Amino acid sequence: MNSQPVTCLKCDAALAPGMQFCERCGNPVDNDAAPPRVQGSSITGGFQPAGAMRDYPGDDPLMSFEIAYPESLSRWMLFVKWLLVIPHLVVFLLLGVAFFVAVGIAWLAILITGRIPRGIWNFELQYMRRSANLTTFATTYQRDEYPPFGNAPYAARLDLEYPERLSRWKIFFKWLLVIPNLVVLAFVLVAALVAVVVAWVLILITGKYPRALFDFVTGAYRWGHRFGAYFYLMTDRYPPFSLE
Repeated sequence: MNSQPVTCLKCDAALAPGMQFCERCGNPVDNDAAPPRVQGSSITGGFQPAGAMRDYPGDDPLMSFEIAYPESLSRWMLFVKWLLVIPHLVVFLLLGVAFFVAVGIAWLAILITGRIPRGIWNFELQYMRRSANLTTFATTYQRDEYPPFGNAPYAARLDLEYPERLSRWKIFFKWLLVIPNLVVLAFVLVAALVAVVVAWVLILITGKYPRALFDFVTGAYRWGHRFGAYFYLMTDRYPPFSLE
């Protein structure tokens, strides 16, 4: 048995046995699906979000969002996913109230201290992950696995580094600064909706999600999640005009 310490695949922090998420960066620890990386080893294994978060260190992190591509998808589930997801939607709507309260508390904390409380930030991140899971399953039809109710790893991976400091003055203007981004994003999401409709038909016929459509839809929602992270005060990095 290897006695070397197991570390996070993203930030190299030490991981205790049984941990589901890294305490330093929040990266999911997939204890079942992939072998962990060990210090001094090049073994990584398993599904990884694209774009190493350490490329954007410090106070200016950039959210990553990836979905593992499925080789095949169920035809019949296309007709029932909206029904299967109802219990999730009930919980999601209830948590939504707490989410917006958390954003308000975060606004005040950043104004006073220049920091967002780690507990508030973690709650916001988990809420966005839950949103991403539901979207992947029942809105974009990109995976057939039922989303977990808790923090278990899922085929959709949304990740963001915790910022040590955040700008006090930006909290007054983010809603204004983000308007140009929102205008362009609206057109991108409309195109993504069309792509989802086309993909739905092709899945029904072939049982497969065309890779080009899959990547475009993922990129559109990646942009959307980055917009959300900026707007909800989780980062000061302006969302790029990019699907990548």
